[in-house]
Amino acid sequence: MSIPKILIPASKSLSNRWLILQYLYPALQINNLSTAKDTEVLQKALKNIKQGKTHINIGHAGTAMRFLTALFSSLDGQDFVLEGSARMHQRPIKILVDALKQLGADISYLENEGYPPLAIKGKKLNKSQVTIAQNVSSQYISALMLIAPSLPEGLHINLSGNQVSKPYVQMTASILNSLGIKVLQKNNSIKIYSAKSLLHKTVNIEGDWSSASYFYGLASLYNTPDYFLSPFFPDSWQGDQKIAGYFSSLGIITSYESNGIRLTKKTDFILPTYLEFHLIDTPDLAQTLAVTCLALGIRCKLTGLQTLRIKETDRLAALQTEMKKLGANVNITDNSFELTNPVVNKQNVRIDTYDDHRMAMSFAILQKKFPGIIINNPEVVIKSFPDFWQKFNLI
Repeated sequence: MSIPKILIPASKSLSNRWLILQYLYPALQINNLSTAKDTEVLQKALKNIKQGKTHINIGHAGTAMRFLTALFSSLDGQDFVLEGSARMHQRPIKILVDALKQLGADISYLENEGYPPLAIKGKKLNKSQVTIAQNVSSQYISALMLIAPSLPEGLHINLSGNQVSKPYVQMTASILNSLGIKVLQKNNSIKIYSAKSLLHKTVNIEGDWSSASYFYGLASLYNTPDYFLSPFFPDSWQGDQKIAGYFSSLGIITSYESNGIRLTKKTDFILPTYLEFHLIDTPDLAQTLAVTCLALGIRCKLTGLQTLRIKETDRLAALQTEMKKLGANVNITDNSFELTNPVVNKQNVRIDTYDDHRMAMSFAILQKKFPGIIINNPEVVIKSFPDFWQKFNLI
């Protein structure tokens, strides 16, 4: 008997990094680019500026906002206006802008200080040292790293504070290394050498581990799950590959096979009554883990979540609000989530998704167990996984 085989969209984190590098180094060829809305938005923006357009709207795409702010600042002689949705204009970008100004960038705020929209006058950035806080968003650091090899003397990045989402910075470093660009990392320092040109290279992009996490949550609901997700590789650059380890606590076995992973479950596994995870490196997995624990009636505490306050929505507050609708008790702080009473005693409930794709996909796990739950604005999943509902309902 054949098992369900689910093709997971390519990683948008990898895709978006490769797209910026492809703009700077056109010899790059990309296979299996993500179909996520965020990636399409970035791809369109880069195409538009090649055609001479200077007013760019990236909607809800936070990665595009950060990466394009850095890229536009480095394009000598070109002026841009970079804006987004109303929510994007509430998401801070001052730390990145201040860092770019250290390099000589000319950026001004068109509305509120520290927030988009931005007016950017591209310049030749001649300075080669910058200091930036690493305790708010790893995307600020990756944005600098991606333009670093195109700068005349490369870039030496000094990092202050405690690092968050470290695997995403390491992902960017691994990509640069794979192109032959020299990257030196030591303590709170990253030095990237200049590379004026690159030889032709073709890259194949792996599936998105964050998107795979919802299928892990689904597997935990069943006694004998058995299905295949692709394309995934054991030597992944994605930090969210840690989802396999997290879900081993719930009895899920991850087996690597040709070009993908097979999910099964330990026989006679007894669920724990309490779980605790520190997610400083993998905050995008918080909603999956929180909702799965609610579906299974497991108390949990998740820490290291300070970046969730400035995502598509305040994800900690959103989780608390929606879970309370169902009858659960949730406590949150600025960097933690705690599910103290994991019960669902109200099933005919509408779950709001707050223009956040991860709210919709994580609560889909709960909806599988409690079909009376209705998820509002389900199409928000197009941001990262356009055919999510079709594939999720195959199992």
